[in-house]
Amino acid sequence: MKTAQQSRPGRECYHCHQWVGEKEKHDCWTTTEKALTAGLSEDLMDAWERLRETAGEFGEQRIYASHNSVMFSRQACYFFVRPKKRVLEVWFFLGRKLKAPMVRQTLQSSKLKVAHLVHITHRDQVEPPLTEWLKEAFDTSDFLTSKAKAKGRLKKG
Repeated sequence: MKTAQQSRPGRECYHCHQWVGEKEKHDCWTTTEKALTAGLSEDLMDAWERLRETAGEFGEQRIYASHNSVMFSRQACYFFVRPKKRVLEVWFFLGRKLKAPMVRQTLQSSKLKVAHLVHITHRDQVEPPLTEWLKEAFDTSDFLTSKAKAKGRLKKG
């Protein structure tokens, strides 16, 4: 049985399952920070605000929402946050692999970059060593991106 919404002409979006009217524009890949963080608990919202404020102090960068994450980038993304119901998933990129209890997972994301996953549940977790790793990711991001691009040019020639 169709709902009242589905009885009007249109389609269900494959990605977000929202009903899209026949002549409506729809881009479920575009979102906002506010939309991504709207349902966070008080503790997670406090942690998110501290994380965003800390990263904002590193220097010039672009902070934007994309699909289900908030991206922090210079020439390339140096870390992103996926707000979840019970945790903030923080992924950051370094030129080395960390071994620390706080790091839940690592992935080789490119020849030069290693992605690291940290779960944040409270504002007090947004402190060293996490903030130091994020600052390192910020500081080395452009260098690692430029180095990767240079290697790509050298191999093509």
